Amino acid sequence: MSGPRVATVITRLQAGAGIVALRGAEALAARGYQVTIIAGSGDRLLDQAGVEVVREPALRAPIAPRDDLVALHRLTGLFTRRPFDVVHTHSAKAGAIGRIAAHRAGVPRIVHTYHGFPFHEFQPLLRRQAYVRIERRLGRITDIALCVGTGVSVEAIRRGLLPPERIRTIAVPVGAEVLPPSPQARPRARRALRLPDSALVVGAVGRLSYQKAPEHFIAAMTALHRPDVVGVWVGDGELAARVQALARAAHPDTRIVLAGERADVPALLPAFDVFALPSRYEGLPVAIVEAMAAGVPVVATAVNAVPDVVRPGETGLLVPPQRPDLLATAIAYLLDRPGEAARLAHAARAQVGARYGAGALADALEAAYQLTPTTADHEESPCA
Repeated sequence: MSGPRVATVITRLQAGAGIVALRGAEALAARGYQVTIIAGSGDRLLDQAGVEVVREPALRAPIAPRDDLVALHRLTGLFTRRPFDVVHTHSAKAGAIGRIAAHRAGVPRIVHTYHGFPFHEFQPLLRRQAYVRIERRLGRITDIALCVGTGVSVEAIRRGLLPPERIRTIAVPVGAEVLPPSPQARPRARRALRLPDSALVVGAVGRLSYQKAPEHFIAAMTALHRPDVVGVWVGDGELAARVQALARAAHPDTRIVLAGERADVPALLPAFDVFALPSRYEGLPVAIVEAMAAGVPVVATAVNAVPDVVRPGETGLLVPPQRPDLLATAIAYLLDRPGEAARLAHAARAQVGARYGAGALADALEAAYQLTPTTADHEESPCA
């Protein structure tokens, strides 16, 4: 007898949200579920996926009314033709279009994962309020919301996006390839990034986007005034040209390497002496947990669910967002105190165990997919 049929819908199968969606889908497939990933983009991960893939090019991240209506029509038709038991959406755009399409098609179970939110404190108030209202209406047709990290769950409850009993917290899955670190991992990673063995390296992983604040990473590297330190950013995105210009214009003593999009991120993490992420807002970044698993001390901004794993002075250091000066101070503190950095890294790695494995994620997904009635209002469309 074949297992439950699940459609995993995501705008871009890339970065942290894409990794969580893909690892969850593959873990469920290993348990006998029939999983189909539906995504607008993300060729690298889509090509690697061990499950059925459906590409929907109209599913794009920017607000584009014509493409959005096309994507809604096509997904509604797909969910009507194919008898999925569960539609599980990820990301804001796919979360809206996918949930409405599943509701219209009468899919028995609708699940959404909040990796973060489309609203944040750096938006104009009216836009932020509009996004909150949209998410509340979508919550009426959502059976279960899975929130990546406690901070995200708390915010979902505080904003009233769904009733509290339909909100659950999950962790990000760490790739098995980063556990455990080996003595050869560091020199191999340095060679892959073409970095000298003797350099001190501060690394970051993420999209070159407003959310991740790569310009603050460059500002922090400049504020260090350390020609012996190399800053490395792994990732690509819409701000690539601007970040490249900032890197070229940085002080001559500031050494910045923009490594671009890479398929081997877990293998590159051991190259770093410090992992630094200056995000303005987040869910719980996969890269932070993987850096911890690789034994790299972490400095990050105190936003959303990041404090779930980065506990100040215990498993890493936290700084306020939009303060590259304080980010630089925290980085220098760890670079100048290797014993303290090792202590934090050891404590951080110790917490990355069963909770951050693909098996734990699969357990959480199976619990969320249980096809039993909830109090979700499936009678009223969020478009009404």
